[in-house]
Amino acid sequence: MPSLTALEFFDAAMRYRSFTRAAAELNVTQSAVSRQIRDLEEFLGQSLFLRVKQRLVATEAGEAYAASIRDILHQVEAATLQVMAYSGKGGVLTVALLPTFGSRWLVPRLGDFISRHGDIQLNLVTQVKPFEFAGSGIDAAIHFGSDTWPNAICHRLMGEAVVPVCSPSLLEGRPEMERPQDVGKFPLLQLTTRPQGWMDWLHAVGVHGIEGLHGPRFEEFHMVIQAAIAGLGLALMPRFLIKEELSLGRLVVAINRPVTSNMAYYLVHPELNANLYKVSVFRDWLIEQCARSAETS
Repeated sequence: MPSLTALEFFDAAMRYRSFTRAAAELNVTQSAVSRQIRDLEEFLGQSLFLRVKQRLVATEAGEAYAASIRDILHQVEAATLQVMAYSGKGGVLTVALLPTFGSRWLVPRLGDFISRHGDIQLNLVTQVKPFEFAGSGIDAAIHFGSDTWPNAICHRLMGEAVVPVCSPSLLEGRPEMERPQDVGKFPLLQLTTRPQGWMDWLHAVGVHGIEGLHGPRFEEFHMVIQAAIAGLGLALMPRFLIKEELSLGRLVVAINRPVTSNMAYYLVHPELNANLYKVSVFRDWLIEQCARSAETS
């Protein structure tokens, strides 16, 4: 194995494409960087950099090696920070969550968790689709769907009812639509991760003959919200994610026919994490917050 020092020097040189700037970041001399790179090249048996008109250019082998090494260095850094941050029973808790749910529902409540559990350092990352926990560095995830996740435990947090909403301009002064089938007069904004959303709503309210799969598609809820505000069409939204837009009148309920989904929000974590203090306290706090949210909605 090459030395960790050599890999750090190589990573810095690759990022800056300069031994001088790499040396400045690492607080060493340029010759020290040059020596480490030369030793690494001898160890690997091939060149990692070339000098082209006084510029430092990475070889094809150098580019490929750098991509792998950077991931390894990041893992070492994350593991080191976790050990350094570990205090008592706490530590670093990495939670994957849906971006709009995270920014609009979870983050405004996190102050309470932090005040209660200052020994736990939260690290929030976004994940739109299911993933494998193994090797991800993620301790738990908040996901919307079913309670099935391989080699993991799912804790139900809360359900969800969706209702058609739109910009007030789309209704042309009318308070709301009179009949559910009137939604067919407008473009239906689609959420990529819920391709059957409009079809399920139309079926639940007894409307047939409308193609619920057509319409502009968006990757995330916040994009759908902005598209609806811009008057691009009707959006199916849970009210708790658009409280501000409804209160400010930027969005209005197009027809008050909420439909409860057969899916729900879950906290999911690997079976091996079930007894981890940081996971269990976050789970209990999250369930408590969801119960409070249900009481005030």
